[in-house]
Amino acid sequence: MADTEAVVLVGGKGTRLRPLTISAPKPMLPTAGLPFLTHLLSRIRAAGIRRVVLGTSFKAEVFEEHFGDGSDLDLDISYVVETEPLGTGGGIRNVLPELTASTVMVFNGDVLGGTDLREILALHRAKHADLTMHLVRVSDPRAFGCVTTDDDGRVQEFLEKTQDPPTDQINAGCYVFRRELIEQIPEGQPVSVERETFPQLLGEGRRVYGFVDSAYWRDMGTPEDFVRGSSDLVRGIAPSPALDGLAGEALVHEGAGVGAGAVLVGGTVVGRGAEIGAGARLDGAVVFDGARIEAGAAVERSIVGFGARIGHRALVRDGVIGDGAVIGARCELLRGARVWPGVEIPDGGIRYSTDM
Repeated sequence: MADTEAVVLVGGKGTRLRPLTISAPKPMLPTAGLPFLTHLLSRIRAAGIRRVVLGTSFKAEVFEEHFGDGSDLDLDISYVVETEPLGTGGGIRNVLPELTASTVMVFNGDVLGGTDLREILALHRAKHADLTMHLVRVSDPRAFGCVTTDDDGRVQEFLEKTQDPPTDQINAGCYVFRRELIEQIPEGQPVSVERETFPQLLGEGRRVYGFVDSAYWRDMGTPEDFVRGSSDLVRGIAPSPALDGLAGEALVHEGAGVGAGAVLVGGTVVGRGAEIGAGARLDGAVVFDGARIEAGAAVERSIVGFGARIGHRALVRDGVIGDGAVIGARCELLRGARVWPGVEIPDGGIRYSTDM
């Protein structure tokens, strides 16, 4: 697909996922055993697109160090660093010098999706659209901006979050631009495509269409969504060409150890070199490389950072444990607790119940 290039915006700081994003950009966090961005790049390649430009900012060097020129993924990847925050529109305009194709497919780098990207491109061409937006139907659109379309799929209006949304269609963070539209975005200044560029295009009478479906979609910006997305990838609910048909209750990577009687369910991931003690229970857990879950501990719907340790009979539920942190024996961390990297909580130091 030589006339189409991809742009992936990966410049955000991922503050909602702290403390994990203190040391790594959000798109590089291990998700079902691979940097999250790998799953998106594999979908882009499966759609027949080979040239990708990454718009980076926070810890920009990490992306090129890992992906290089993209040849391992059969891609041609280049990088453009954003030195000052430019918003979505400004970020897209910032990579323009690296673009040569007439059609540009733009992605937010923190969305996990299952839509066949070729279908979005086919609609864009069939409608001779200036801009095509991927819109996904969700059960509760109140937390999102909504986008209404007419019977032909042409976008009518962009709406802010409302408690009484007129449609269940939301912006899914994937757009197909005719190149000249990107050229018209002001250079070197913050611009929001959602609040400025898209409404302006509608006002000008441009051909803006929506590709609407109900395929798998998840914004991976919060710990809860990150855990769910990783679990869905492991269980095969969320598709990823990078996983080659993986589907099961758990993914245990090479070099990890799992003790006798340990139970791993709910799409749990155990990273390389991690150790799971005898009788431990992991349900929907994301355990990064080198972490240690000691005997009898339970980790549920939680993320355990690189080299962290969860002590004997401790319980972590709906939590985030930073790199190298230590949770002492018999501790209980519940309901969104976050422990910063390197912090040590002594044995029995935190309890949410009196039952010892």
